Amino acid sequence: MGLDEDSLDYHREEPPGKIEISTTKPTNTQRDLSLAYSPGVAAPCRAIADDPDDAYKYTAKGNLVGVVSNGSAVLGLGDIGAQASKPVMEGKGVLFKRFADIDVFDIELDQEDAEDVIRTTKAMEPTFGGINLEDIKAPECFEIEETLREEMDIPVFHDDQHGTAIISGAALLNATEINGKDLEDLNIVFSGAGASAIATARFYVSLGAKKENIIMCDSSGIITENRAEHGDVNDYKAEFARDVPEGDLADAMEGADVLVGLSVAGIVGEEMVRSMADDPVIFAMANPDPEIGYEEAKAARDDTVIMATGRSDYPNMVNNVLGFPFIFRGALDVRATEINEEMKIAAAEALADLAKQDVPDAVVKAYGDQPLQFGPEYIIPKPLDPRVLFEVAPAVADAAMESGVARSELDTEQYVETLEARLGKSREMMRVVLNKAKSDPKRVALAEGDDEKMIRAAYQMQEEGIANPVLVGDRESIAATAESLGLDFDPEIADPANGDYEAYGERLYQLRRRKGITESEAEDLVEKDSNYFASVMVEQGDADAMLTGLTHHYPSALRPPLQVIGTAEDADYAAGVYMLTFKNRVIFCADATVNQDPDEDVLAEITRHTADLARRFNVEPRAAMLSYSNFGSVDNEGTRKPRKAAEKLRADPTVEFPVDGEMQADTAVVEDILNGTYEFSELDDPANLLVFPNLEAGNIGYKLLQRLGGADAIGPMLVGMDKPVHVIQRGDEVKDIVNLAGVAVVDAQQNE
Repeated sequence: MGLDEDSLDYHREEPPGKIEISTTKPTNTQRDLSLAYSPGVAAPCRAIADDPDDAYKYTAKGNLVGVVSNGSAVLGLGDIGAQASKPVMEGKGVLFKRFADIDVFDIELDQEDAEDVIRTTKAMEPTFGGINLEDIKAPECFEIEETLREEMDIPVFHDDQHGTAIISGAALLNATEINGKDLEDLNIVFSGAGASAIATARFYVSLGAKKENIIMCDSSGIITENRAEHGDVNDYKAEFARDVPEGDLADAMEGADVLVGLSVAGIVGEEMVRSMADDPVIFAMANPDPEIGYEEAKAARDDTVIMATGRSDYPNMVNNVLGFPFIFRGALDVRATEINEEMKIAAAEALADLAKQDVPDAVVKAYGDQPLQFGPEYIIPKPLDPRVLFEVAPAVADAAMESGVARSELDTEQYVETLEARLGKSREMMRVVLNKAKSDPKRVALAEGDDEKMIRAAYQMQEEGIANPVLVGDRESIAATAESLGLDFDPEIADPANGDYEAYGERLYQLRRRKGITESEAEDLVEKDSNYFASVMVEQGDADAMLTGLTHHYPSALRPPLQVIGTAEDADYAAGVYMLTFKNRVIFCADATVNQDPDEDVLAEITRHTADLARRFNVEPRAAMLSYSNFGSVDNEGTRKPRKAAEKLRADPTVEFPVDGEMQADTAVVEDILNGTYEFSELDDPANLLVFPNLEAGNIGYKLLQRLGGADAIGPMLVGMDKPVHVIQRGDEVKDIVNLAGVAVVDAQQNE
């Protein structure tokens, strides 16, 4: 099937469409319903009647945007009517929710007259926190937006105008930085003179371009003062009329620095590109096919052509989803009365800055593992980059507060943490640990320091103040890789082959000489095996913690630190723990990586260490010893182990958390079972620390929870070691390394 058939199947699959309404409060009991509706709902109604601002406190208004269209200019389909536009408006709602956690009602108005659209939209102000106008033809769209912005007290934003302007504006800021030109000196040509072209030209002027350097062309050619005087163009086009000779697009492009295409496919030829100034910038944004193809524009010249399109299959995609969800997020969260020019500029500058930062592995993978590094092929972030929310929304919120249109104030640093929580519990939990790490960063030895991911992780650790990384590996190789990645930092490097580390070999020999190792073998291991080198470094106190495992199998990566650093004084065993985060729940799973068949003593020890780990995440542990039996329903050697472990822990006066078992997994996590059938349990609430009876069960269990339960997994985190060591999984992403470095730093803080 083709794309059209696939799309029709996608949209008609039950339930039809792309959005639904879900409840945010419990509705399981009669009391729940009496609170949600009559008679309890009268209380917030009265409160809002007394103070209309309380609508933001007691209703969803503050996170609800109306996507309003009359279907008069839908994508490239033109005036197809209100009802036919509904799939697009639903899609807009999907993007709002997916990228910024904003709820949407799509509103399709069967109204052609601008005054009718204005009147209807204005009447809906009590419902919404903001209005996103969509797919309304020019010039009516200008009148509608301008009037609504003046008469409504909530943000009104016509994305077809401003979205392209903001995203391409960010691209233009970076393009001029790359080609060394000044924005105010650019000669800019527009192919197209519709709503998006006019709004984009206006925005470029706000960014610093000069209006007198802009030439705009419509289907009849260059918009000149002569054409404006003879009434050949409307008032909006006349704003950019120039006192220049008549001509067509080809004439306008001669000597131009920038071409902005917002018109039709194939209108620009290679010869026209060759007529432009040195190192030209071409934004060919007609959809689905640009004014000139990417390959054609690049092939037309020998110098640097910085090219952007509206397509995802080429570099530098100008996509409005980089703007509107995050602009509204920031505007809603400070209850802005409008989205003004300062907020739009802040969004563009934040996007431009983000393109210069190291790109997360998940984003690179989403785009086919193509290199993404600031330069002519990467001047704007990718739409799937989750960091856009944390950069653009705070920038917009700050601009709203500084420009005086915000009705509430917020702390930007705390606001970023709130935004992270919107994207998942795992980010919220990791923020707890990373904030602790930043309060007192420690030295973390990265055993595989010449690996590209480790170098990028070290850069982020240092940049964010999470840790003081020490890259273990070849100095020249590390420096060359950092330079090739465009990372502007001077990392600390420990090169085992070119440094004064004889004492490390001697120390390893002292530790392992009665384990069959000779002095020369110890020296050789320290020089050639970075895991042994980093382990001795930590054991000697020259580093506070260690990370390894990126390029090794877990057992081989764990062996050196176990041999050199060993377990803590109160521990005989190490264990691997995963933290699984669900929408409203956090679960710690142990042991998932180390102990194959633990007895009751090992299970008890694992539980104690995992409880300590949970507290580092500000989680008060409630431990369940898992089995296929409930409190003696089956009695054999296998079920006795977790039962005895639970008894041992309860008898220990130093254990200050509830623990019970043996119990089945659903008993441990379902409140109705735990407190209904087994009301005698030591756990008053469902367990958040699950101790599996053996390695096989633990590994299977956490992976099923992660994959089928939709949980995010952080780990494995190694507990029970004398000094902080974490063995990451082969193939982990940079963010996983940084997260475990944060955990290691907090471990080291606890050990002081």
